[in-house]
Amino acid sequence: MTDNTMPAAGNGEPAKAWSGRFTEPVSDLVKRYTASVMFDQRMARQDIRGSLAHARMLARQGIIAAADLADIERGMAQIQDEIERGEFAWNLDDEDVHLNIEKRLTALVGDAGKRLHTGRSRNDQVATDIRLWLRDAIDQILALIAEFQDKLLDVAEANADTPMPGFTHLQVAQPVTFGHHLMAYYEMSRRDAERFADCRKRVNRLPLGAAALAGTSYPIDRESVAAELGFDEVCFNSLDAVSDRDFAIEFCAAAALLMTHLSRLSEELILWMSPRVGFIDLADRFCTGSSIMPQKKNPDVPELVRGKTGRVNGSLIALLTLMKGQPLAYNKDNQEDKEPLFDTADTVIDTLRIYADMITGIRVKAEAMRGALSQGYATATDLADYLVKKGLPFRDAHEAVALAVRAADVKGCDLPQFSLDELRIAMAHVPGAAERLAEDVFGVLTVEGSLASRKHVGGTAPEQVRAAIARARKLRS
Repeated sequence: MTDNTMPAAGNGEPAKAWSGRFTEPVSDLVKRYTASVMFDQRMARQDIRGSLAHARMLARQGIIAAADLADIERGMAQIQDEIERGEFAWNLDDEDVHLNIEKRLTALVGDAGKRLHTGRSRNDQVATDIRLWLRDAIDQILALIAEFQDKLLDVAEANADTPMPGFTHLQVAQPVTFGHHLMAYYEMSRRDAERFADCRKRVNRLPLGAAALAGTSYPIDRESVAAELGFDEVCFNSLDAVSDRDFAIEFCAAAALLMTHLSRLSEELILWMSPRVGFIDLADRFCTGSSIMPQKKNPDVPELVRGKTGRVNGSLIALLTLMKGQPLAYNKDNQEDKEPLFDTADTVIDTLRIYADMITGIRVKAEAMRGALSQGYATATDLADYLVKKGLPFRDAHEAVALAVRAADVKGCDLPQFSLDELRIAMAHVPGAAERLAEDVFGVLTVEGSLASRKHVGGTAPEQVRAAIARARKLRS
């Protein structure tokens, strides 16, 4: 048995758990600078859960008495109740969530509370709590991604036939459907979900038992603790167990990619909502007005998503920078991992929640989308493909259509507005082009004809868009 008694500090104040080595108390400035309790108290539930699993293992192994375990369980139940009711007194003097809970436990149950820390260190305790907390956050994020996907699929399905311009370089390129466009974001979100699920596997490894850095001399059973806490396995090197923050960096990297995807969609919503484009409108609940211009309806939510993406990217860089120069094993630097990690999780969770609602608040202006297709020769590639299918080499077909586009530009019309003779004249300089044109060419120059022709897997034909949605729903079930 061990007795982690805490001698009184020289000034009569309660001593720190580690203060026996020191001859003077920590200054108030240093207390404020080094304390983390004001932000890490959110891990209280995980800290209690980990401590109870540790205590039960100690009792099973005969390291503490059954009576001590009963006292610890009784005390922790009361502490959990106090925290849930908002009555727990968090104290800056006790540095962090872990010491706050341990001190309260000792006040409630006496020596049994002092025995809880046998065979562990704050180093492996902190690492365990972070992993438990992050695992819960990932599970919540995965559920929110799924909710966002469901709403996205609903809007995509409703617009599987709605034509709009597909863009490259922000120039009209070829016809697509709005449903097909949204399904691109579904694919991004599917990769995001895969990344978070994969990250969770590396989060879900138990550091507890590594103690400060070298393990412990007590006959502990780490595997039983891992099983009770739902970890897939233990961390197999004690030095790595307490100092590893790869899992937090990996989480932030996955979060940065997810936010980047939502930022790209936000940029499109902002652009599409502009009166100069006018493809969509957003529900009023996601917009604000102007304090001076009464006509304004500003897409504040997507703008903030775009802005908060930089915040998440910054957290990733902060964690990478935090770890880049650390020798093994644990260093106090690692206290700085929590605020970027917590903020990243909060930002992603809030963004996904609001986006799932905002997607359903999109009002599509189908006529404006179709009208834009007449402004950029969107079916020019279809005309080139028509000539190729008639036997003209692609490079010659490309040149012939380019000449036709130049002629249409001069005339101020779109390609389908040419007569057959006008098309032939426009292409006359490319040998073999004009004579391959027939009346059936106008079928491929329509938006519907262009869309329908792309009926392979992954194409924008409405039937393929619906098939993609059906596949997605099957994956989701």
